[in-house]
Amino acid sequence: MTDIWIRLLTEMEKTVSRPYFVTYFKDAGLLSYNNGILIIGVARPMYLQWHEHNTKDLFLEVAQKQGLTVTDVIFQVDSTLEGDKSRTVNLASHFPEKTKTRKLPGKQEVKTRDGLTSKILNPKYTLDSFIVGGNNQLAFAAATAVTKNLGTKFNPLFIYGGVGLGKTHLLQAIGNEVHALDPGKLVIYVTSETFTNEVVEAISKRNMNAFRRRYRFVDLLIIDDVQFFAGKDRTQEEFFHTFNALHEAGKQVIISSDRSPKELELIESRIVSRCEWGMTVDVKMPDYETRLAILYEKAKTYRSLISPDVFEFIAFNVHNSIRELEGVLMQVVAMIELENKTPTVEDVATAMKKLNKKIEFQGFNSHTPVLAKDMQTVCEFVSNHFNVMVSEITGAKRNREIMVPRQVSMYLCKQYLHLSLKKIGQFFGGRDHTSVMHAVKKLESLLKKDPLLKKDIEHLKQEMGV
Repeated sequence: MTDIWIRLLTEMEKTVSRPYFVTYFKDAGLLSYNNGILIIGVARPMYLQWHEHNTKDLFLEVAQKQGLTVTDVIFQVDSTLEGDKSRTVNLASHFPEKTKTRKLPGKQEVKTRDGLTSKILNPKYTLDSFIVGGNNQLAFAAATAVTKNLGTKFNPLFIYGGVGLGKTHLLQAIGNEVHALDPGKLVIYVTSETFTNEVVEAISKRNMNAFRRRYRFVDLLIIDDVQFFAGKDRTQEEFFHTFNALHEAGKQVIISSDRSPKELELIESRIVSRCEWGMTVDVKMPDYETRLAILYEKAKTYRSLISPDVFEFIAFNVHNSIRELEGVLMQVVAMIELENKTPTVEDVATAMKKLNKKIEFQGFNSHTPVLAKDMQTVCEFVSNHFNVMVSEITGAKRNREIMVPRQVSMYLCKQYLHLSLKKIGQFFGGRDHTSVMHAVKKLESLLKKDPLLKKDIEHLKQEMGV
């Protein structure tokens, strides 16, 4: 059995990122393999949820690669696996972390036609992954139109807005989309700082012709943060002539800034004028709904289980920039990966308070983040925690995956809502009071010998504010 498990882990290690591999496979083991069914045990309920969401199909795939006939994969919680060296695999010794050769710093560029170079665009920035809301709808529409009508519509396209609102994402997404539509197009994305540094380098080496060839024979030139050209006369001179050469040749220019063209300071008026020739669009801070959508989209990257309440709390209280949203999300992911815990709203509030002591939270009481006032709410908390439906908790199913959440729900309703056994039984599918009493006593007995279940109860109590 151990041999099969190591073979499966060998394939999984190639697919799952290192932090997730060492966290979620640490105290896992193969419980049985019979009649084409793999039963995999994990030590904690939170691990069960993660595996059911992320690795079931992967296990089926890697089992096939290993020549195993597997028709189904079932995950079960087995708390005795934690620390049991005879039934689990020492990941550190069997799968030591591979050391990576460090690359020397240098320009992120690739060779293109005629010896020119194009700064590498980050592939994660795409139009599909850009969350559209009322704050950026016009900018997105203009960006999409430009990719389909390069050099003929909205030229130049000037995008402005505050720091961390998604301008760079949109700029690079345009470049990636143009490359996807026509790989033969020459696209250069460059920050104003890099452009300035290259001007200085070309002057010092007396090689301005090579610099001009680099930038004046492209299909799309994207300049990020043009406001930093302020006071740099020679840089502005080169940009002015580069702009003219591209525009006259029907090539596309896209520019971004933290302010509108008319508000640019220490920028020559002739450059300001050209920035206004085409389409000028602004990007504002997204509204609550868009911020929430951004958090959900970003969270997909980390494949972590995060409570909807946490997402809503962050979206409600972070409204300065998208980068700040991502920063708080990273704090949450760090709690999951490094502290091995499922963050509550209160945990996130504490972390945010450390970053900004002056922050005043809205819709949040540090002592009782959420109050479970009735049995329906209790069941919803338990449902989210154990990843089962409320209808299953209150229904007739009697398998272990449902029985434990049902017993937990009844226990919490009895202990903290102080309801009669009869009333609890009526809510849970019309059960009699003796069934409820048995469930409560059963859970109390389990709590004395199952420290993981005890942690689950403490987590739920904290979430409910009881």
